[in-house]
Amino acid sequence: MKTPRNPDTVPAPVGRYVHQIEVTNESRLLFLSGQVGMAADGSVPDDPVTQFGLALRYVMANLEAAGFEPTDLVKLTTYVVGELDSAGRRAELDRQLGTHVSTRTLVFVAALAAPEYKVEIDAWAIR
Repeated sequence: MKTPRNPDTVPAPVGRYVHQIEVTNESRLLFLSGQVGMAADGSVPDDPVTQFGLALRYVMANLEAAGFEPTDLVKLTTYVVGELDSAGRRAELDRQLGTHVSTRTLVFVAALAAPEYKVEIDAWAIR
């Protein structure tokens, strides 16, 4: 069982996420490696929001391949080099996750594995 919470003793989230998710009982855990915004043809779009959308799509594809649902996502960490349009990022989250909430962390970093990568997402899921 997954129980999302926003404790009264912590400021409310500033977006559609929760501060904590408690997991009880036996569950399957899925930990994903970082997913980057590389297109199927190997090209990497210049636009960070497009990279974010691709990386999030690969998170969803990994969940599906393991027999998980998008609602099983409990932790999403996004690493960003440079700027990332917040409205564009939120629109992608809404498009791909709908109203599902998870814990989320957004980290700005100096670089990722290759200079063309501007966004990388790793995720945890529990079923």
